[in-house]
Amino acid sequence: MRQQHIAGAATALLTALVPFASAQLTTDCNPTENTTCPVDSGLSNSTYYIDFTTGDNSSWSGAIGTTLSYDENGAAFVIENENQAPTLMTDFYFFFGYVEVEMRAANGTGIVSSIVLESDDLDEIDWEWLGGNNTSVETNYFGKGNTTSYDRATYVDVDTPCDTFHKYGINWTPEAITWSIDGEDVRTLNYSDALGGKNFPQTPSRVSLGVWSAGTKKQNYWTVQWAGGYTDFDSAPFIMYVKNVKVINYNPGMNYNWTDTTGSMESIKVLNTTVADNSTAYLASASASAAGTANTGSSSSSSGSFAQSSAGGDSAASASMDRAWILTGSISLIGFALGFALF
Repeated sequence: MRQQHIAGAATALLTALVPFASAQLTTDCNPTENTTCPVDSGLSNSTYYIDFTTGDNSSWSGAIGTTLSYDENGAAFVIENENQAPTLMTDFYFFFGYVEVEMRAANGTGIVSSIVLESDDLDEIDWEWLGGNNTSVETNYFGKGNTTSYDRATYVDVDTPCDTFHKYGINWTPEAITWSIDGEDVRTLNYSDALGGKNFPQTPSRVSLGVWSAGTKKQNYWTVQWAGGYTDFDSAPFIMYVKNVKVINYNPGMNYNWTDTTGSMESIKVLNTTVADNSTAYLASASASAAGTANTGSSSSSSGSFAQSSAGGDSAASASMDRAWILTGSISLIGFALGFALF
């Protein structure tokens, strides 16, 4: 039986000095602050599956500098130096659903592998692995980019995640988020437990897969401590493998429209027609309810296969991405505490 670790008073004395990871990604247009953001291109089908062992990467875009190779282990996210942070993101958003990723985390002290679901207003659900820890994985979440406290993370036992492939799941509903490993539930966060719902992720999200090094002199002292120490690049390459990804979208649609700036799930409308901008006026004639009927066509945001760069430069796909999603390793110092509450 896997064990979920929630830091108690003794551990808090140490972790008060060593922070947890903060939000992983950022966006250039937050609909809670800007009423003219583009709508989110949705996943029209209720299910999506991709097998990276075939070399297929359609419906995904790579961050700047991302170059991947493919073999029987799937997509290889390789780090050979401190300047690399290979990352893939879906071209589509989904609105509540189930995500399952079969993967093997990268080894190496200071190396961080991650699965992140994140929305335009910085709701976030995470899996994170530290390459120097081959016995556990971190679960975490953020609501609206709120990083004022770092007591949301838990650590779950898992057998040799840096050596063994496992299936990591996130079941995300309006009522709760459940993390699972190989079909076994390891953590559940209820809506009311996330600051009365204020910190509960509840807006359309994309899937991001990536790896980066937190163990470099570019990072601050506390980031390096959280990551387990400095990375020895003489031991590179450090490789995260992803075999496949499954997404079940509980609210399929061509687009998701933010009807106001509240960032609440009730403000999101599912559209089964094309529209450029979020607009409350548009909804009078074109919106479906949040439980809208699935469109049987393909995702409107899919733009074909992600073009790899053989020289490690910018990807062709990233130049035309709708959002500028940037992987960060920002870490903030935790305030001193004698114990943690799970929110």
